[in-house]
Amino acid sequence: MMANYGTPSRTFVSGKGCVIKDDYGNSYLDFLAGIATNVLGHAHPAIVKSVSTQVATLGHVSNFFAHPQGLLLASRLQAMTGDSNSRVFFCNSGAEANEAALKISRRTGRSKIVAAQGSFHGRTMGALSITGQPAKREPFTPLLKGITHVPFGDLAAMRRAVTKRTAMVIVEPIMGEAGVITPEDGYLAGLRLICDQTGALLVFDCVQTGIGRTGQWFGFEHEKVKPDIVTLAKGLGGGLPIGATIAYGSAAQLLLPGDHGTTFGGSPISCAAGNAVLDVILKNKLMQSARSHEKKIKTKISALPGVKEVRGRGLLLGIELESPIAKSVAAALLDSGVIVNAANESTIRIAPPLIVTALQIEKFISLFTKVLKEVHHG
Repeated sequence: MMANYGTPSRTFVSGKGCVIKDDYGNSYLDFLAGIATNVLGHAHPAIVKSVSTQVATLGHVSNFFAHPQGLLLASRLQAMTGDSNSRVFFCNSGAEANEAALKISRRTGRSKIVAAQGSFHGRTMGALSITGQPAKREPFTPLLKGITHVPFGDLAAMRRAVTKRTAMVIVEPIMGEAGVITPEDGYLAGLRLICDQTGALLVFDCVQTGIGRTGQWFGFEHEKVKPDIVTLAKGLGGGLPIGATIAYGSAAQLLLPGDHGTTFGGSPISCAAGNAVLDVILKNKLMQSARSHEKKIKTKISALPGVKEVRGRGLLLGIELESPIAKSVAAALLDSGVIVNAANESTIRIAPPLIVTALQIEKFISLFTKVLKEVHHG
């Protein structure tokens, strides 16, 4: 394989629920879920059954034709928006969902875009152009022109940057890759007002916050704001590759026949997985449990010596440490049998499967407490 991922520290061979095993037979508590992707954990019976049935029935048809799983999933996503005029475009990933949003914004006749510093929207050239992380962008310049990045959470800066030439404003409801940065209440509603005043499209990148992870379907509902476009991926397929761009109202009519396409996007198999994911989240009330797990983790972890704060919503949480030891803590947790991610030098990001149990939460808190103490005194 190419060197872009470095050398992996483990090789995983099997998983069940929130537990994953490596090629030496060691077990790990998976508190990252393939970076907020495996919302139902590993080998969930509902996904296994749905995908197995579908692959034995109809595997791929191309985007010249419709299929039942895609029609069903699109109608369910439309219902989530509460807008009967909304329309769905299926693709394979979050980057592709954001590329589609970019193309929709170009169809307004405008080309300027405003995004947030520290944001992450993907690594394809268009999605990378709107990503607000210079280290990821600079090796690949020149990128798309006309893109401004302003501080996340700063409405005054956004007001100055957005004009009548702005095609779209794109933000994550919570910035995941940047360290689970959560804006103050009122920020998303403020963005809606700015976009209304200028005619810019408001795009919420819900790739990481979506599909129940924050205790809501998308991750912005607490502000009761209606965006023009929502992008989804990660949790939508429960581990299978699928992304979706959902446009609301008049924005849903901007792409015309022939404007955009994808070979594998919204395949019957991935859509079958998506429908199974939504079924289980609803049936098992996983959004409600995500909110109760959030309270427990925040209460217990934020009280630990060496922890500054715990940010985020539901089961997308950032543990901010008082010193820049996040990478050491993540490595020590992995050695202790827990998978987390050091989002930066001082933040541990956790995004366990939504099916995580109270007992597994307790185990995580116990091991985290032990490891943090050891790394501090090590």
